[in-house]
Amino acid sequence: MTGRTQAPYARIAAELRGRIERGELLPGDRVPSTRAITQRWGVAMATASKVLALLGQEGLVRAVPGVGTVVAARPTAGGPGRRPATEDDTAQRARIIRAAVAIADAEGLAALTMRRLGAELGVSAMSLYRHVSNKEQLVVLMADAAFGEEALPERPPAGWRERLELSAALQWRLYRAHPWLAGAMNLNRPLLIPNGIRHIDWALAALDGLGLDADTRMHAAVTLFGYVRGHAVDLEPETDATRTSGVSGQEWMHAQENRLAALIDSKTFPAFAQTRANSALSPESLLHHGLTTLLDGLATRITTPPNRPLQRSDPRQPRSTTRQNALPPNETPATSCKAPVS
Repeated sequence: MTGRTQAPYARIAAELRGRIERGELLPGDRVPSTRAITQRWGVAMATASKVLALLGQEGLVRAVPGVGTVVAARPTAGGPGRRPATEDDTAQRARIIRAAVAIADAEGLAALTMRRLGAELGVSAMSLYRHVSNKEQLVVLMADAAFGEEALPERPPAGWRERLELSAALQWRLYRAHPWLAGAMNLNRPLLIPNGIRHIDWALAALDGLGLDADTRMHAAVTLFGYVRGHAVDLEPETDATRTSGVSGQEWMHAQENRLAALIDSKTFPAFAQTRANSALSPESLLHHGLTTLLDGLATRITTPPNRPLQRSDPRQPRSTTRQNALPPNETPATSCKAPVS
């Protein structure tokens, strides 16, 4: 069919198709809307709709809610103006992820928008859609990148408990470095990120050969992951509170001393008053205590001693809570009965 006999919608679609194939319109760029097509080419709205429908059927464009119709990602197969993803594309995506993580670290995940990210990178928000489909996919990539910052060692410690402690310590450090990360995770709808699953796989391997069935090992591995993540969920709101108020968690607790003293003097909470003077709570001390208790309980379920040289103590017996483990030492001691703030 020649250009003279082409239907108007086909002629307009061919023009837009040519611009896409020549690279004048790149993946993520907006294409003219139906209204813009009617105004530019002087056709009816129905004709304009057929233009976009035809390009959509060819896989050249896709609709993005709240944005409009944009050029679809190029397929990897060859063709005029189409090419597979290159190293350059991978590097650009990595740059986007690094910038997104930096924004979330400094301002919180809620502050991260495609517009804000584009401004940080000096590009339009629409151009980001060439590399990520939406913010949800971006957060998944950010979480995987964050978990990949500290790799588990190729040669694990000898004991099952030491292996689990090491994994917990690495996770905690990552959550401290990225306060938004724990809130982005979800055990009910987990992010299937390779660098996160490695911690589950590590724990399962550590518990293999100890007389635990597969279901118990999986529950233990996910419970450990969930315990550290759940403990870290408070990090982002505490970081936000410190940033917006200028008052640290420790300073906030000091400011509550008079109120706390009044509660104790009321003699309403005698056990609390008696214990308070000899306790100092911090995020790390609470993490240490809970992890030790969790692993002590798991130790009672082990029926087969690990296949390794005899240790001074039976590995099936709970460890002392004073034992040094792989977790970082507590921070500067807080005031008595310090709340678990960061």
